[in-house]
Amino acid sequence: MANLGYLSLVLHCHLPFVRHVEYEDCLEERWLFQAITESYLPLLESFLRLAREGVPFSITVSLSPPLLAMLDDGLLKRRYKRHLHVMHDLACRELSRLKGSELEPLAEMYKRRFEEAYGFYVQELGEDIPAAWKRLSDLGHVELMTTSATHAYLPLLIQEESVRAQVAVGIQAFERRFGVRPKGFWLPECAYSPEIEPHLAEAGVQYFILETHGLLSGTPRPKSGSYAPVRTPHGLFVFGRDPDCGKQVWSADEGYPGDGAYREFHRDIAYELPLEYLGRAVPGVRVPTGIKYYRVTDRRSEHKELYDPQAASERAKTHAWNFVFWRHKEAEYWSSVLRKPPLMTAPYDGELFGHWWYEGPQWLEEVLRLTSSPDAIVRSVTPQKYLEKHPPEEILTPAPSSWGYKGYSEVWLCGRTDWMYRHLHACQDAMAEACREKAGATGTVRRALNQAFRELLLAQASDWPFIMTSGTVPEYAKRRFANHIGRFIALLRQAKSGEVDEGYLRELEERDNIFPFLDFESFVPEDARLLQGTKLG
Repeated sequence: MANLGYLSLVLHCHLPFVRHVEYEDCLEERWLFQAITESYLPLLESFLRLAREGVPFSITVSLSPPLLAMLDDGLLKRRYKRHLHVMHDLACRELSRLKGSELEPLAEMYKRRFEEAYGFYVQELGEDIPAAWKRLSDLGHVELMTTSATHAYLPLLIQEESVRAQVAVGIQAFERRFGVRPKGFWLPECAYSPEIEPHLAEAGVQYFILETHGLLSGTPRPKSGSYAPVRTPHGLFVFGRDPDCGKQVWSADEGYPGDGAYREFHRDIAYELPLEYLGRAVPGVRVPTGIKYYRVTDRRSEHKELYDPQAASERAKTHAWNFVFWRHKEAEYWSSVLRKPPLMTAPYDGELFGHWWYEGPQWLEEVLRLTSSPDAIVRSVTPQKYLEKHPPEEILTPAPSSWGYKGYSEVWLCGRTDWMYRHLHACQDAMAEACREKAGATGTVRRALNQAFRELLLAQASDWPFIMTSGTVPEYAKRRFANHIGRFIALLRQAKSGEVDEGYLRELEERDNIFPFLDFESFVPEDARLLQGTKLG
């Protein structure tokens, strides 16, 4: 059967840098622990299984620098294993509590899942999740991408120094971890403005992905719509998101995750059992444990029926077949219009699969099986492999855009967050000034400036305004942002005066220890400092 088109699945995996040495048990660190158990480990299990079976699948995975730093951190690794023990203890208590009831098989399922997660993480992966992604990359199945240093929303940084630093540090962190430079760069939130491109080109990036309207509203309009990549005047390649791929998975009304057979995300035992019984599984407040016994049933109704894992698994396979069927229909139509195989680019948040949509990894594995069979009409491909087969012919300038609400920057710049940017911009100017004034600094002054640079990057993370706008844990996000800005200001003052509080500095170096390779002078490259000096002279 003829190959009429290609499907490029892209998973973007990112979490904000959360590492609280000052607390023994931190609520926000559970974001990482839940993502590992429910998303990263199941996805790796699926992909490694496909590789062992010789399935010639292709998928792209973007791993953010903050996520990589947390996955490699010794303290967080120890805390994650402790978390698994605590959750296993809770599952065992649940198994005893529910013995003989209709919920007993589900309690057994969770007990087994925590045991398997521990064994897979410790024994098979050697507590090294990034190395498993590297193994899949070396086998040719996974193409790895990176993103900006702390997942900053690049169009709102304004100053060139900050955009350059976010891009360069992100690529440097990836290269130090995996030994190769990434060809692709995930624009955080798919947020694009033309001012970003020169810095991507300077860093050696070859391609990036945009929301659909960022490509369709480009100048000139693309002849192939979003069904083929284009080249920009800077020589970078751009892939536009396929709207139908997004709608079938993301749509609240029509997306697969809302099917009645799937596990209900919001019915967690943390909200139904006494805190005393839950014990160490919750940090004194009700937060999800991952143990859920009910299915969606009807998302418009409070009534929920018991979850049936086998039925949900079968539904995931049916939905995978349905997804691929519609990709076939797209390929049949657009190949006849374009006179070449169309490309359907399907980017998703990695944490959707497993954490938010429990059956997501099963669905994804089946999609990869179907698109990797010898007679597949639509075959899985990575962006780089597609570029090798079909180099873009069109040249255009994309339009400013993002994949956020309403398609632009409203999520990150609104009434709840606009106050943040005057502080960020002032700090960015101060960092640039310090680079020129303190070039060649040594000892504790240099360490203080390196840490100030680190605090500035952490303050620039897109996560803080996103959390404030969404209203999930706004006080935490506000506190994190204010703390990083405050630490930056304190360190810069100490460095400028030459009187550095080494105890305070050492505490921050231990607490905010991301990017140990950071050099503050790279914020303003030497040639730019010299040019500025010439202008001033």
